[in-house]
Amino acid sequence: MKRIVFFLSILGLLIFTAACGSSSEETKASSNSSTDDTTTETEEVSGDAPTEIEVEHELGTTTVPVNPEKVIVFDYGTLETLNELGVEVTGVPQGNLPPHLEKYESSSYENAGTLFEPDFEKLATIEPDLIIVSGRSSKAYEELSELAPTIYMGVDATNYLESFQANVKTLGKIFSMEDKAQEKLDEVMASIDEVKSAAASTEGKGLIILTNDGSVSAYGPGSRFGFIHDELGITPVDDTIEASNHGQSIGFEYIAEKNPDYLFVVDRNTIVGGEASAAKTLDNDLVNGTNAAKNDNIVYLDPYYWYVSGGGLTSVQEMANQIKQAIQ
Repeated sequence: MKRIVFFLSILGLLIFTAACGSSSEETKASSNSSTDDTTTETEEVSGDAPTEIEVEHELGTTTVPVNPEKVIVFDYGTLETLNELGVEVTGVPQGNLPPHLEKYESSSYENAGTLFEPDFEKLATIEPDLIIVSGRSSKAYEELSELAPTIYMGVDATNYLESFQANVKTLGKIFSMEDKAQEKLDEVMASIDEVKSAAASTEGKGLIILTNDGSVSAYGPGSRFGFIHDELGITPVDDTIEASNHGQSIGFEYIAEKNPDYLFVVDRNTIVGGEASAAKTLDNDLVNGTNAAKNDNIVYLDPYYWYVSGGGLTSVQEMANQIKQAIQ
């Protein structure tokens, strides 16, 4: 009898131990499963795309929503880039749109005023998510910032390519198109490298001028049109030209004295109207006696790319194309 009791006690103890062990394993498994789920959830949360980013620009630092829906653009270079990326905008200044951006004259887009004077009443009714300005509209920055997040996207003439690339990459981040923006940039930079190679093989020196109702201004390295010298590699005929947005006032005697091999001309009258076209202004003995005139190297640059827009994916590509064609 004692043996039977002892045997039953041992058997009960074994069953209890087994049961405890099973419960412990289940508890451990449950704990491990719970930990895995928490880690995945944390990774998913931490891996979410940001809903806004900080954009540092010339006029300050602005918190900008990612993929903003209602975008107002007061810079035609930026408008070019957004167009190339396939990003739609809500409104633009429609008064002086370049021909290559004429689609934005459509009633599908709001007229946001002018490059110099935004229509604040219209903007208030639109309630934009993002406003983009540059040099011409920069004076309105503070007032526009009260309506919506506003960023400055002008190009730095003294550091043209770096600022151009930075602007395109920033737009890529804002609109979640970083890969496409980089792809477009690579295409433009390849074209610029081709122009540099062509410029390196020529000994010709260039002079950049802007004509306006019979008057002439010269532009050198570091200036508004200094991209030709600084980035495309055309040697300036005069590297002492004052670097300014409006250029250095010159006469025809100056052009004759410097005797450029290439005369690059921006005709402002094409944009603003007037009778004194660049061709008429430059048709005189002093200019006609230069190497540029004798060798048919007076190059009339497209003022819409060089003067009105500029700094966008379309215009920078076309600017490079024009100089390449001129020196080949």
